[in-house]
Amino acid sequence: MIAMTPSAELRRIRRVALGDLIHRSALKFPRRTAVVDGDVRMDYAELDARSSRFAHALLERLGSGHQIGMLCANSADMVVAYNGIHKSGNVWVPVNTRLDPAAIDYILRHAEVSAVVVDEALHAAPGMAELLARLAVPLFITMAAGTETAVANACTLAQAQHGQSDALPELDMASEQPALIMYTSGTTGHPKGAVHSHASVAAALMGNMAGFGITEQDVFSALLPLYHCAQHTLVATAHMAGACAVLLRGFVPDEVRASITAEKYTLFTGLPMMYGALLADPAFRAPSLRLAIYAMAPIPDALIQVIAERMTPNVQLATGQTEMYPGTMTFKPMEHPGLGGNFWGFSLPHNETAVMDDEGRLLGEGQPGEIVHRGANAMLGYFKDPEASAAAQRFGWHHTGDLGMWGPGGQLMFLDRKKDMIKTGGENVASVKVEAVLLGHPGVAGCGVIGLPHPRWSEAVCAFVVKKPGAELDEQALAAHCRAHLGGFEVPKLIHFVDALPATSTGKVQKHLLRKQFERLAQEAWTKEEGA
Repeated sequence: MIAMTPSAELRRIRRVALGDLIHRSALKFPRRTAVVDGDVRMDYAELDARSSRFAHALLERLGSGHQIGMLCANSADMVVAYNGIHKSGNVWVPVNTRLDPAAIDYILRHAEVSAVVVDEALHAAPGMAELLARLAVPLFITMAAGTETAVANACTLAQAQHGQSDALPELDMASEQPALIMYTSGTTGHPKGAVHSHASVAAALMGNMAGFGITEQDVFSALLPLYHCAQHTLVATAHMAGACAVLLRGFVPDEVRASITAEKYTLFTGLPMMYGALLADPAFRAPSLRLAIYAMAPIPDALIQVIAERMTPNVQLATGQTEMYPGTMTFKPMEHPGLGGNFWGFSLPHNETAVMDDEGRLLGEGQPGEIVHRGANAMLGYFKDPEASAAAQRFGWHHTGDLGMWGPGGQLMFLDRKKDMIKTGGENVASVKVEAVLLGHPGVAGCGVIGLPHPRWSEAVCAFVVKKPGAELDEQALAAHCRAHLGGFEVPKLIHFVDALPATSTGKVQKHLLRKQFERLAQEAWTKEEGA
């Protein structure tokens, strides 16, 4: 065996560093547009220079190796700032701005941040200034207009960059040193901070480039929040390739349709309900699009067909999670019309996937178990939580908490989250299977299916449904639809219509909140049944 200890020079030559990716794209494509943010159009030369200036400001003020919190909505300044953090050898800690102040405070304190980048508008939100003041760390304010701030212990992003060098900082950085801590979306309990290295994120970006055929000619949507891994990985992939990312701050169908047309998107990523809303306009077409990616939830076959007809026939599911930087797998429904919406397909080239039982044995076709991955895009672990890290990494694989099964042709079928599998009358019911059937009804806009305690069945399948505007639909009609497509034990015993479902900012239904909100309603329904 050859043993060699790399010198500092060799480490610099061989390093994988996320800040280098922007710099390299700027060397190749200095005048190509990197970011569109409303009227702002930033080319690669400017993005590289501005992010280097912010990196030098951080090095001057803090040095390297610190956690830097970020409370920002999608903006060109946000992209500048997180790339500056990477270039400075500090650790980016993006925080979901839709969380309540207590949750934001928990994350910033748990992450031990040494500074925070915060939007001026968010700093002015009720309670936020006081929360940040109690942290007693430097603040960098992103501002829609102006260059000065009256906030104590703060400077604007523009002030921080002023007078700093445009050159890429020369740092001795290791490929496996932490680049970011991204906190889980919090569908249950306290969020955990998944620590990723420069190398793990870069591996995902390279896999995405290969798996989705990304080039410098592409124009990406960036409508989902950049503080989540799904949108960040797509924008970072675009910037590795030298492509363009069009930033939006929320989903307004008319605005998104106009942006797709004006900017000539080639790649759009959205939740299934977003595609439904865009295509609700019968005149909408997207001839520039070459790839439509969907994520987070199953998508009805009928909607897939409409996407193929009016946007692009190249429709792909992309999967991933905070701990296993996205993407991990992809499925092409138009190429496999006989397979249902819960298929996840094949692994992307930078990682592999298996199905495992509780004893660590890998399972074959038709055998359900936990979906596990391994590859260079796996997190280093959970921040300050070695027990949770060890549990997630047992048997040498990353454990997703998802149940799956190998189907025909070596394609993976997703069954359910382990905690969401409903056990009713001795049978196991996958909540996602019931959800897929409900979403197949033309009057259903969204749904969440959970198991709630039942005196006879242990748990009962319960469905909470959002109707499409103007839909004439009642519980009996929807139950009949379910009976036509499901086994008797899978049909919901309770169907309840709601105006909206509790969800994370990426569209994941927060089923723990549904359980908490409607357990009493279910118990009253069961009592009424017993008395009937």
